[in-house]
Amino acid sequence: MKKLLAMLLAMTMGMSLMACGGGETADKSTSGGSTTAPAETTDDKNDTATESTDSAESDMAAIKAKGTLVVGITDFEPMDYKDEDGNWIGFDADMASKFAESLGVEAQFIEIDWDNKIMELESGSIDCVWNGMTLNDEVKNSMATSNAYCNNAQVVVVNADVADQYTTVESLADLNFAVESGSAGEDAATENNLTYTAVQTQADALLEVSSGSSDACIIDLLMAGAMIGEGTSYPDMTYTVKLTTEEYGVGFRKGSDLAEELNSFFKTTYDSGEMKTIATTYGVQESLVEQ
Repeated sequence: MKKLLAMLLAMTMGMSLMACGGGETADKSTSGGSTTAPAETTDDKNDTATESTDSAESDMAAIKAKGTLVVGITDFEPMDYKDEDGNWIGFDADMASKFAESLGVEAQFIEIDWDNKIMELESGSIDCVWNGMTLNDEVKNSMATSNAYCNNAQVVVVNADVADQYTTVESLADLNFAVESGSAGEDAATENNLTYTAVQTQADALLEVSSGSSDACIIDLLMAGAMIGEGTSYPDMTYTVKLTTEEYGVGFRKGSDLAEELNSFFKTTYDSGEMKTIATTYGVQESLVEQ
């Protein structure tokens, strides 16, 4: 009898332990606080990664969120320069303001050291470079660039009273030039083995010639059209040799979605005539590139 009672007691305890174990397992699988969250699927991870990447890569979304398009420029008439009230105007400045408006934001202009334009863009201190920028290999390899919107050239500027002496590249060999540092003008001087001093802006290059510190300078044809000759700031200067031909474009950070957006804006404003109207205001209508 004792043995039978002992066996019955052992069986009862075993069944009790099994019941407790089963209940604990069920609780873990159904309760909220003590369970492990369902594993994230591969599709979920991919969706999250895509959303994160899209957000990180969308300059347009970031600009709309902050409400400004920060434009890197230099003082470069007729593209970017200040009016009597200190406001930035010019063909590029006006077009940049119109583009910013199309995005629902405001354009903010910041003067930069032209030699550091790529670094300024990559650091995020500016959103684009929009300042009569030549679409050379360095620019196209370092930025997401728009389609060309203006034709240009690099020209030699001298005092008008000696212009007839400097009509060929060969005749320039003994001159001392002033050029903007990091510009297409500096590239032209280097390619033609000319002696030069690099200054901060093209405006400074003109001042060098005006003051007699340099014999000549190399600047953009569009700037020469606005700044030298009768009725301008430098009536006693003229340009002679055309050293290069080139095209202007706008630069954004590599991979930016704003380049294509700007191309669409250029197309729309060219077709509507708005681009030509703005160009005519600043005398660059003949240089426009069809979009």
